[in-house]
Parts: sequence; structure tokens; C-alpha cells
Amino acid sequence: MNHQKISKEFLKDKEYASWHDKALWYVREKRDQATKVLGEYEDLREEAKRIKEHTIEHLGYYLEEFEKNATKNGIKIHYAKDSYEHNKIAYQIIKDANAKKVVKSKSMLTEECGLNHYLENLGIEVIDTDLGERIVQLRGEAPTHIVLPAIHLKKEQIAKLFEEKLGAKKGKSDPKYLTNLARESLREKFLEADVAMTGVNFAISQSGSIVVCTNEGNADLGVSLAKVHIASMGIEKVIPTISDLGVFTRLLARSATGQAITTYTSHFNAPQKGKEFHIIIVDNGRSKIIKDKTHKNSLHCIRCGACLNTCPIYRRSGGKSYSYTIPGPIGSILANTKDNKNQADLAFASTLCGSCTDVCPVKIDIHSQLLSFRKEYISSHESWYKKIFYKLLYKILSNQRLYTIFLKLYYHLYPLIKYIGWGEGRDIPKPAKKSFKEIYRSRYEK
Repeated sequence: MNHQKISKEFLKDKEYASWHDKALWYVREKRDQATKVLGEYEDLREEAKRIKEHTIEHLGYYLEEFEKNATKNGIKIHYAKDSYEHNKIAYQIIKDANAKKVVKSKSMLTEECGLNHYLENLGIEVIDTDLGERIVQLRGEAPTHIVLPAIHLKKEQIAKLFEEKLGAKKGKSDPKYLTNLARESLREKFLEADVAMTGVNFAISQSGSIVVCTNEGNADLGVSLAKVHIASMGIEKVIPTISDLGVFTRLLARSATGQAITTYTSHFNAPQKGKEFHIIIVDNGRSKIIKDKTHKNSLHCIRCGACLNTCPIYRRSGGKSYSYTIPGPIGSILANTKDNKNQADLAFASTLCGSCTDVCPVKIDIHSQLLSFRKEYISSHESWYKKIFYKLLYKILSNQRLYTIFLKLYYHLYPLIKYIGWGEGRDIPKPAKKSFKEIYRSRYEK
């Protein structure tokens, strides 16, 4: 229950908070441009929603079909009921390979499972190879965005970090220079590692293959060089056919970064000759969400990050203010479905403006779900004085005369409203002497 507290700290540096807001809105604008040029974009959204609804309803069938076809391809399938089992299985595979170094491309599931710390405590060196992930790893931080892990950092901060960790020239913050330096240091890690880990963007039931989407090619390089490939996959990542994949690849990058498609859309069908390929299929609370009729379509999420980029709360409070692995609107839903007792405040980290729902490529009703969690919280946890205030406000808003009187008094009542948390950090302008209704009546109702 600390989102509001951490957000206040974030907002103390107004210039930095404004920069963070604008950086994310720039990505949102790129998304808008990329979707507008695709005439069938809304049809694709509807089709993606239909595919996801169908697959989740028949998830057992498609997971069994995926396992059967993947096994035929020579892939070893493992099931993990929770994060502990996932980490234990991953470690056993690494141990059996006599490996001490693991290169890992971006995977929010491994972040969710706390894999890095688990392996490091057992003496395994884990190197995140996505540039943003590598930056936050060197800082000892968690990602603050599911697509742009280091979006909260300015190039000057990264330059200072690379000066300390990678021997960069002092004060040199040119992005190209910093990227090349990171590439050089990572190339050595790729060559030394015996195991490569990836996430899974999509798992195709029909073929038993997985698809990993990246912009840096780090997943491909790691898998090509290492003796063992381990892919971590949530149970909701499966889709029925290869033709279904075309729907999602046309939506994913456009929603995430405003690209027509990711630079690398890699299909992994079978282990390379003389190598091993393992897929760990993870539940970790997802079965519980499937049973929840109100919130189960949150599992349709394809992790594009569009709802984060458009959310006025996320943009102005930063990813660190969220206490769950996945920040932003979709993260607030997933956090509440898994641990409503300790994550309830995240349901209030929203204006309920509906922008998150509008941009979601698979049409998840994000703001409606957040509202339902608020209702649950208020009915069981809200303080007595706020409950009284809500009832009073309902009476006012549902009665025309009371509402008219309230508008006259609102400016003077605002300090009281700020006291209970509404309107904190902002003021309202002084109202006009006459309302629109009064002006209209004086002119036309004579």
C-alpha cells in the first residue's frame, strides 16, 4: 500500500517528472501514427480478442497439443505451478549442463519469478542482454516498464553508470557511443555462456514452436551460441495456429513502439543439432485468474506496454511506484488478481479515463476492471468518513437542485476535499460569476 507515497517522492523533482511524462507520450504518439496507416487495425483488434477468448476457454486442449507437437520436435517440456518450481527447474537444467554463466533476453516472467536472484544465490552468473535490462541490472534495479526497462533514466545517468561499470569515458553521453560500449562488453558474455534463456511472446499449438520478438537480436545470438536454450512461458502465451500469429505480430510492435513489426521475429521450432531446447510452462496464479469471470480477460495481454505509455498516472508517477513486477494499468489488475490484500492501492492508481482500454490491442476492458477492484476495496476496507462522503456525493450528483447548490459552494469546499486526498497537488480556477445554465436562462427563457 505505498503507490501514493512513492509517487509523491517521484513528483518532488518536477522537471524530471515532466521529462518522464513527455518521453512516454512520445511513444504513445508513435503508436497512434502506426495504427492509423493500417486500415484494418480495428478489425485486427477484434480478431485478436476473439482468438484469445477462444484459446483461454480451451486452454487445456491447446497446451496439450502444444506439448505433443513440441515434444515431437525434440523440445523438452516442463510444467511449473509457481515461481519456486520455475526457478528450481531452470537451475536443474543449468546444473545438468555444468554451466556457470547464463545469458538472458528480456522476459517479464523471469522477473515475476525472481529468477536472477535465485540463480545468483546458487553461484550462477546471469547476464541480461537486452540493453535496457542490462542497464537496470548494472544499477541493481528492476525494470520500470515492460518494453522500455530503462525509460526512467536519462542518457547522462546511463553515461555515469557505464563510466563506473564499463570504463566509459567520463562525461560522454552520446547514445551511439554508449550502445557500442554495451555491445562490446556483452559480446564476451555471449561467447562464454553455456545456457541462453528467453521469454516467449507466442507459443503456437499447431506447430509446437515458440516465437520471440526483439529489436536487438540478442535472443537469437544467445540461442545460436549456447549449448542449451531455456524458454520461460506463461500458460496464457499459447495460440492455436500459425495464421493466428499474423494477427498478433501486426498489432504488437505498432502498439508497443510504433513500428510495423519488431526487427527480429524469431521462430524456434526445435533444438539445434547436438544442443538442448527446454520450455518451462508456468502457471503461477494464472489458473486462479481464469476462474475469475470478471478479470480473466486480463490474461489476453500481449505485453505491448501501450496502456503504460498512455496512462496519465503511470507517466507522472514512474514505474518504481508500483509494487508489482508489471507496472501501469494492466499490472495493477494482475497484482490485484494475485494479491488483493496487499496490492489493493494499485486499483486507485488510475484516473479511470479509459485511455488504457482504448489503446489495448486485444481490447481488454482495463479501466472497468480497475473500477471493480475499487468497489471491492471500498466495500470492505474504506474508512467510515470516506464512505459517508461517497454517499453524500451520490445524493448531490443525483439531485439537480442539490447539484446546482453544490456548484456554487464547490470552490469554497475544495480545501476540505483536498484534505481527504482528492485534488491534492492541484488547485481549481475561481468559478465564473454566472453558470452556463444561468446565462442560457437569462437570454432564452424570457
